[in-house]
Amino acid sequence: MTSLVGTGVLLRFNLRRDRLMIPVWVAVNTLMVLSMPNTLEGLYGTQAERADLLDQVATNASLRALIGPVFDDSLGALTAWRVGVYAGALAAVTGLLVVVRHTRDEEETGRQELLSSGVVGRRASLTAALLAAAVASGVLALLVTAGLAGQGVVGALAFGLGLAAVGMLFATTAAIVAQLTESARLARGLTAGVLGVAFVLRASGDSASTDGSSVLTWLSPLGWLSQLRPFAAERWWVLLLFAAAIAGQGTLAYVLAGRRDVAMSFVPTRPGPPVGRLGTAGALAWRLQRGAVLGWSLGFFLAGVVYGGLTDGVADLVGDNEKAREIFERMGGHSGITDAFLASMTGMLGLVAALYIVASVLRLHGEETSMRAEPVLANAVGRLRWASGHLVIAFGGSALIMLLAGLGFAVGYGKEVGPVLGACLVQVAAVWVVGGLAVLLYGLAPRVAPLAWGVAGAVLLVGWVGPALDVPQVVLDLSPFGHLPKLPGGDMEWGPVLVLLALAAVLVTGGLAGLRRRDLTT
Repeated sequence: MTSLVGTGVLLRFNLRRDRLMIPVWVAVNTLMVLSMPNTLEGLYGTQAERADLLDQVATNASLRALIGPVFDDSLGALTAWRVGVYAGALAAVTGLLVVVRHTRDEEETGRQELLSSGVVGRRASLTAALLAAAVASGVLALLVTAGLAGQGVVGALAFGLGLAAVGMLFATTAAIVAQLTESARLARGLTAGVLGVAFVLRASGDSASTDGSSVLTWLSPLGWLSQLRPFAAERWWVLLLFAAAIAGQGTLAYVLAGRRDVAMSFVPTRPGPPVGRLGTAGALAWRLQRGAVLGWSLGFFLAGVVYGGLTDGVADLVGDNEKAREIFERMGGHSGITDAFLASMTGMLGLVAALYIVASVLRLHGEETSMRAEPVLANAVGRLRWASGHLVIAFGGSALIMLLAGLGFAVGYGKEVGPVLGACLVQVAAVWVVGGLAVLLYGLAPRVAPLAWGVAGAVLLVGWVGPALDVPQVVLDLSPFGHLPKLPGGDMEWGPVLVLLALAAVLVTGGLAGLRRRDLTT
């Protein structure tokens, strides 16, 4: 078909461009999954301990909302239960990022028009983007299947295929949204919003029933993943639901792609107000990033409410399990299981906040490469003034979302408001170090600025998986989060916090100095 001419060349080009991003996201997801069997074996080594866990999950609606129902007491089934929802969400994020990057991003920057002037079919770019997402999902499925084969080949295959299916379903969702919007940022945000709705539907359905039979669960693709039931009498027909949804969404994306012009969309951007309100670079930065700030703020507040609501039951869940207690203490300190749980959960939200600050800082890179920065800088606006508007949103926004997370904990937990709020805010110092490194990379070498995502992914991996794998402390100390005081419960140590803040200031200063001296990207 002439509309697919050039797909192979574009696919190779896409994979070359994503030679860092795809491996990092797939590696983080794979290691998170493969670390679980040994961890769970240490936590629940006997049949009695596993049976007790199943009883606790069946009677704890909050835990089912957070993780999902469990259908068998084998290590494989417990692994699919413990990480299935989050591995599926991570696969979905990978798929949507890849597709939007190679469709709407290309059109927004004008590169797609250049490509279309050559021997490239009308739907070649969309096909190449979906195939790149399929490569990422396929590699994830292969690695997960191979890594969990020791727990049962059939169950491992079902789990791997389920993760790949979730990734491709949201890749095709992103393909549709990319046809509807003119902005890559909006396309990513709307698709991520669909993922958030899917998580809420699954959580609501799983909390209402012990076997996932709620209608709300079946309305969510993340619910389909748990209903596939890997390692627990697999329901292979659930994969047909994924196949039908992927085929339907993919067909719709192809139809829409064939009915619009390059760089156009079916839902055009609304014109601004007749009287301008963007008199400063900071006001423009806020206008561009306000949607992301509001979305992250709402998400962190709700996450704090959910985690806070689980706190009272964590002692019963851990019980006398010394291994589980040890993991929480490695993450949250040796100050009692409740404080350790709160400290570990606030630390997890801090790790996720590092993703926000990287995305916000790299908005500068997007504005520059899309040549939208040049008209702004052509006026009486200096580079530092332009950059500072976005950096205030990035660094101030990260503090805001952690503050709201602390308030959410206070609402969900209902006590110890001050200590929990302080535990959330102390994470900001480490988050700012990651953001400072992103500023440094962007200011000195914009070509390698996307490596900041790799740094954030590595920090997330060390903080999330490291304590469960009992990695040496020297490895945990490679992350700035490893130097923070363990709050609540522990002693507040201002020394490490001030050092991290100073390091963040040095990194930002170095990045801004580089931005002043280098040429803008052409």
